[in-house]
Amino acid sequence: MEMSQHQGPVTTIQWCPVDQHSHLLLSASMDKSIKIWDAIETGRCLKNYLCHSGAVRDAQWSLCGRQILSGGFDSMLHLTDIETGKQVISFCNEFQITCLAFSPTNQNVFLSGGFSSTVKAWDTRSCKVVNEYSAGIQQTLDILFLPGGTEFLTSTDAVSRDSADRTIIAWDFQTSAKISNQIFHERYTIPCMALHPKEPVFVAQTNGNYMVLFSTQRPYRMNKRKRYEGHKVEGYAVGCKFSHDGTLLASGSSDGTVCFYNYLNSKLVRTLPAHKQACTDVSFHPVHPSIIATSDWSGEIKLWQ
Repeated sequence: MEMSQHQGPVTTIQWCPVDQHSHLLLSASMDKSIKIWDAIETGRCLKNYLCHSGAVRDAQWSLCGRQILSGGFDSMLHLTDIETGKQVISFCNEFQITCLAFSPTNQNVFLSGGFSSTVKAWDTRSCKVVNEYSAGIQQTLDILFLPGGTEFLTSTDAVSRDSADRTIIAWDFQTSAKISNQIFHERYTIPCMALHPKEPVFVAQTNGNYMVLFSTQRPYRMNKRKRYEGHKVEGYAVGCKFSHDGTLLASGSSDGTVCFYNYLNSKLVRTLPAHKQACTDVSFHPVHPSIIATSDWSGEIKLWQ
């Protein structure tokens, strides 16, 4: 199935986390729109939200699957009711937003990061910032909560000579204390991180054209024996995801392909020539393990079996 109503690069795709609505696929785009698709039966665009005046860089389903959190280059954060299309809450942020993450233990709290040295925690009930996490960086590219929700990671653009030790930072969610910035010592940008569904590890995508594994437990050691190579990043914010049984790791690629790796031995299992332009994201269906969705820089979304 092909779905190509976006007029600009698709920045993220995400299946609905609620099993009975898992046929719904969320997409956000640089064309300022957010769409919800019936991606299993018809491929139709069911909802189209135009609440942003700039490119939408990230969008996330709420844990209940009834709302969508979005942020982008207009510095606005919107929580949208998917049925009515109305903004439940709108926040004006101080900086352009590149990444969002709901707390896994409290769906009223979420984090936002972007073109700033600060990551903010917001409470949707009070409509206020409840915590700030400040690091000497220029931009946050991705946010990943670790299991349990008490700690989270941020990744940043390695832009200065001494910034290699700040590429991935671990934070205490409650106290806003920095736990570690000595996690990744190679001078590469980390555009995306993904949590393994069963084992205490996470993977980091790098613009060095490889992915690397880390422990989710302190001191977050890197696995030097496993490196997932075969795809290209080349400056794009290329997404990566684990399959739900944890056996496969999939990544987009700047040459339009999707690369599937064996998680255990890090070997490239298969390459799928999915798109003509850079493949920006890939997502495994939460119920049907043989179905994946992919998106690209031209605005195209495809469904594969």
